[in-house]
Amino acid sequence: MAASMELRCWGGDWGLPSVHTDSLIVLAYANFSGAKLTVTPIDWTWRTLTGAVPELVCQGSTVTEPAQILNFLRKQRFNADYELSARQGADTMAYIALLEEKLRPALLHTFWVDAENYANLTRPWFASHSPFPLNFLVPGRHANMALSRILLTKGESPLHTITEVEGKIYSEAKECLNLLSHRLGTAYYFFGNTPSSLDAFVFGSVAPLHKASLPSSPLQSHLRQLDNLQRFCDHILNAHFSSHPGSPQSVHETVDANLQKLTQLVNKESNLIEKMDHNLRSSPQHKPLRADPRSRPSLGNDKSSTPA
Repeated sequence: MAASMELRCWGGDWGLPSVHTDSLIVLAYANFSGAKLTVTPIDWTWRTLTGAVPELVCQGSTVTEPAQILNFLRKQRFNADYELSARQGADTMAYIALLEEKLRPALLHTFWVDAENYANLTRPWFASHSPFPLNFLVPGRHANMALSRILLTKGESPLHTITEVEGKIYSEAKECLNLLSHRLGTAYYFFGNTPSSLDAFVFGSVAPLHKASLPSSPLQSHLRQLDNLQRFCDHILNAHFSSHPGSPQSVHETVDANLQKLTQLVNKESNLIEKMDHNLRSSPQHKPLRADPRSRPSLGNDKSSTPA
C-alpha cells in the first residue's frame, strides 16, 4: 500500500487548480503519473508567509521545489517519463532549462513587477488569501523576491535597472513561447500520446498566463496568437483535472469552505459587538452617586478639647 502524501500549495482560481506556477507543475505531474496526493491549500494560514510551496510531506519527510518533488515521486514509482527515449529525455531537460531561463523572468515581471497587474490582480488576490495581518506583508514580500530574482539573473551590464531589463526579458519570453509552439505542433502533448514531465512544466508556466485576467500584458497578447499552446492548456485542464482530487472544483470547495468559516466567524463577532452596543445604549443611565459632605460621619467631637 502506497504511503499517503500531502501536497501543500497555493489554492486555485481563474479556472486553475492553483494560481502558483510551481504548484501547478507538481499537481500536473501527479495527475500524469497517477500519484494520489492530498492537496492542502495554504490559503488563510500563517504558512502564506513562512511556508515554502509547493511542499510534499510523506512519512515525516518534507520535499520542496518542483524538480526535487518530481524526483521523489519517481522514487515512489510514479514516473510519467518511463516511455521516453534517451533523446526525448535530453530534450526534456533542455526545454525545462529554457523555460527557467527565458520564460520564468517574464512571468515574474508580468504578475509581480508590472504595476498595473500587481495593483489590480496579483496583490488583491494574495492579500485576500492571507490572514490578517499577513495580508499586508505577503504580496510585498513576493514582489520583492520576484524583482530580486529578475535583476540577479538578467541584470547584466549594461542592463542594471528593471526598466532596462524589461525589454530583454519579454523578447526572450516571446521567443521561448514560439519555440514551444513550434515543438508542440498539432499534438496534444510534447512526446507522443501521453503526457510527461515536460508537459507538466509547460502547463505550469503557461496556464496562469493563459487563464488570468491581466489588465496589462504584452506576453499574454502574444500567447493569444499561439492557438496550439492555449489548446494544450485547455486540454490538460479538461482531461486531467475535471474529476481529480486536485481539480479546480475540489480546491475551490476547500477554499470556499475556509472562506465560509472565516465569514461566519467575522459575522458572529460583528453580531456580538452590535448586541453589546445595543445593550449599553438601552440600559438605564443613572447619575453616579456622590456622597453628601454634610452627611459624612464625624471623626470626633464637634468641640475640640485641649489638655489643660
